[in-house]
Amino acid sequence: MHATSNFSTKKVSFSAIFSDFKQLTKVGLSLSVVFSSLAGYLLAVEEIQYTTLVLLALGGYLMVGASNAFNQIIEKDTDALMKRTMNRPLPTGRMHVSMALVVAISFTILGLAILYSINPKSALFGAISIFLYTSIYTPLKSITPLAVFVGAIPGAIPFMLGWVAATNDFSIEPGMLFLIQFFWQFPHFWAIAWLQYDEYKKAGFNLMPMGQKNKKAVLQIIIYTVCLILVSIIPVLKITGNFYIYPLTAVILVFLGSTMLFYAVKLYKNQTNKEARQLMLSSVLYITLIQIIYVVDKFLH
Repeated sequence: MHATSNFSTKKVSFSAIFSDFKQLTKVGLSLSVVFSSLAGYLLAVEEIQYTTLVLLALGGYLMVGASNAFNQIIEKDTDALMKRTMNRPLPTGRMHVSMALVVAISFTILGLAILYSINPKSALFGAISIFLYTSIYTPLKSITPLAVFVGAIPGAIPFMLGWVAATNDFSIEPGMLFLIQFFWQFPHFWAIAWLQYDEYKKAGFNLMPMGQKNKKAVLQIIIYTVCLILVSIIPVLKITGNFYIYPLTAVILVFLGSTMLFYAVKLYKNQTNKEARQLMLSSVLYITLIQIIYVVDKFLH
């Protein structure tokens, strides 16, 4: 009976540790970044190299996991002030900072080594992403809403990273992929900032445009959403090198973007959390679908 109890405790303990590890590295977010990287890779290649694909997925996952772990180490005390984050491993004391640091550093070294094994440029962009997210974006969050602009840079790297991994080249095509995901960050993140406004305030974060939760802020969301739609269809003009799309694909993308724009306009009119949540969910759907659509379009050429 005693042995069974010990086994049960070990099982529960392992399960709890694994759960904390997933929270520290934000598994869901990390997997969405891996998805973006793989989409970028598929857009670039003529013939899929499955070894590179696996290395890219693993390196990308470790890169984002490291950034998230460093972020939670730095924001341990502010995370304790917000309902959304107070149950994370570090604020609750379930995980010691030194253990989180071991995870973050190990993920950084291993992730960058894996990306370097693909090619040096991939490792360089991975390193830039971790540095910007950890050393500039995270500290800026408590100082200025401009932190969102800085955070959009590492947030936009994964999509283009796939192309760089495939070609060991940074030119107009990965630059275009970067631009698409860069503009997407603003309506997406500001919708979250609207929903979390009071919680962020408790932690000393004010991330809405110009620091206000009002119509002026939503106007910024609308402007960036329009920019996102326009940037997403630029490849139809065939001025972006080997990255181009069919006119029908551009029409589909405009339709998808219009859904985001619809919710942004509704948010402008009503200024409620319901519309902010709809905008946030539609933005996630948009970035996922356009990456799939780009890849399907590419293989139809």
